[in-house]
Amino acid sequence: MADTYDITGLDLSDDHYVVEQSLIRNKYRALDDAGNVVLRGRQKLFKMKEEFPFVDGNDNEVFTVKAGGVLDVAGNYALTDTQTGREVVVLDNDFSVFQDTWTVRSPDGGEIAQIDSRGALYTLARHYLPLGALIPHKYEITDPAGNHVGTVESRLSIRDRYDITIDDASNVPKEAVIAAAMVIDAIQGN
Repeated sequence: MADTYDITGLDLSDDHYVVEQSLIRNKYRALDDAGNVVLRGRQKLFKMKEEFPFVDGNDNEVFTVKAGGVLDVAGNYALTDTQTGREVVVLDNDFSVFQDTWTVRSPDGGEIAQIDSRGALYTLARHYLPLGALIPHKYEITDPAGNHVGTVESRLSIRDRYDITIDDASNVPKEAVIAAAMVIDAIQGN
């Protein structure tokens, strides 16, 4: 199943990555355990639809994530392999003020994974308390049966930094999870 979601020219074989946001705008980079940049993405400015092109550590285009609609607060974002033009997965945002939920699904609609924030109280506190933005994010990644796959956890720092740990990626594409961490941060203004 994992081969179905492979992206041409990109090999993410580690189980842990760090995603860092630039201080100035929605530009991100993913580092492997050795500290090597394996993926970079940025939000294109002044686009009618949100768009995030991604390059590997050698600046080769590998995939792009693009919103399905113009005002896509609770919409979908297609991850497309730029070398083949094939849509690999879709990231669906289930908008709620109580919990941040993202579903990673196949282009034909089958669920691959779900990325959920840690719950209503934390989400409400983050959005509505005066210093709520200082509460670290924590998302759990689960497979369609609800089994734990991994986590996305923010660190307390000047810029957004996330530790992505994949405990069992047998059925979950790592590229989609890492891209989702970057897209979630940019879309939700974290």
